[in-house]
Formats: sequence, structure tokens, C-alpha cells
Amino acid sequence: MTITSERPELSSLAEQYAADGFVLVKGLLSKEEAAYYRQRSHDLLARLNRSDDPTWGAARDMADAPTKLQHLHDAQFYDAEFAKLLVDPRFTDVAAAVMGVDNVQLHHTKLFVKPPENGSPFPLHQDHPFFPHTYHRVGAAIFHFDDAPVEKGCVRVVPGSHKSGPRDHEAEGSYHLLEPAFDEATPQPAEAGDVLFFTYLTVHGSGVNTSDEARTTWLIQYRDPADPPTVKTHDWSLGQGMMLRGVDPTGRSAV
Repeated sequence: MTITSERPELSSLAEQYAADGFVLVKGLLSKEEAAYYRQRSHDLLARLNRSDDPTWGAARDMADAPTKLQHLHDAQFYDAEFAKLLVDPRFTDVAAAVMGVDNVQLHHTKLFVKPPENGSPFPLHQDHPFFPHTYHRVGAAIFHFDDAPVEKGCVRVVPGSHKSGPRDHEAEGSYHLLEPAFDEATPQPAEAGDVLFFTYLTVHGSGVNTSDEARTTWLIQYRDPADPPTVKTHDWSLGQGMMLRGVDPTGRSAV
């Protein structure tokens, strides 16, 4: 579901999130803020000049020609402006509400730029296999720093798919699902400033960017600090365990 009010009621967000496994919050950032972060994202990637391409091996069957992708883990450790977004109450209050908790803890972040004309897709998958947790109180927020229509390879989701729990994934380049078919997922076109929240059990992916403009997003993965991981993964992520809202009542180590 798409929430269109300027500042939606958190209880309504939580209800829709529970039913569908995701919610698209319109205009969480202003257009000006989104443009500012878009420029900082591209400047940061240009300055660091990383050459690695995280395109999944399984993505090759989704495009007619080889595709490309730029990314950066933990942008907040390279530019303090991103750290501000991590603790912005506009984000953290929604994250807490949809998880049904008071406390929100950072797991990791990723900056993604899909280049124009051949920006890499992501096959349908759950995030659960990458960092499984005991009670599944783990979520993601995708900040859109520019418009993401279907032709830019916007995110697609399968509504209600989180209710089936963890699914078996094929490991080919990275985890992906053989079912459902990609076209069965519902596109979630977004505008600059919109933020898509979803559970790590929600089946999702994204298409190829065939437009003449880049698609720029920042992914924040977060969790309830009272939900312990079942496997120690992503322990190299900078800042994992940082409290974004509230406190950590467990006293555990960060990872």
C-alpha cells in the first residue's frame, strides 16, 4: 500500500505493514533533501572510485546484455550527512512503528546507483538468508534520492509474502528464488523523497534500469536489538549495533 498523507499515522502504517509486508511512505524527505543526497551519493562514489561491481550472477538471465551496478557499504562512515539520516525521527519513528517496538538498531547500510541504460536488476529474494534472526524483527528502508519509475528498475514486491516465513533460495552468485516469477511481483514506482519499508521476509527484487538516467537509492537494514541473530554474518559492517532509536536492553555485543 502507498501512504500519501504528509505525516501518516504510525498505527495505520503498522497495520498495512503487517498485512502486506511493506509500505511506501510518500515524501518522507523533501524533493530538495532528496536532490541534495543524490548529489552527495554520486560525489562520494566518484571520490572513492571503487571498481567492484556487485551485480548478482543470477541477474544475467534478466537482461539482454551485461548490466552494471555501483554500490558502497556504510556510506555514513565516509560522509556525516548520511549519519544524520540514520537517526532522523522521520525514519526511525516509522521503523519502530512497523516493527512494533520502541528500539531500533542498525544492521548495515548500502548505497546503490543503477547506471542509465543498463543498470543491474536484482532477482526476487528475501533478505532473511543473508542475516537470519530469531524472531524475524528485521526490516529495510530504501530511500529514493531520485525518481524510480518502472523503466528505471524500481523495486518490486510480492504483497503478503512475508507471512509464509523463510523460503528456500537458490545460491547462484547470490541467493534468489525460482518462484514466483519476476513478473508476478508488484512494481513500486517511487518519487524522489519516498521511502519503501519492508520486512526481511518480504519477497522483493528490482528490474533493469533501461532509462537514460541513473537510479539512486540508499538501503538501511535495521532490527529490534532484542532479536538475536541465529548466524553471525555481516559482522564486518561498520557501525553494526549502533542504536538509531531508544536503547539496547540486552547488553549484548553489537554483532
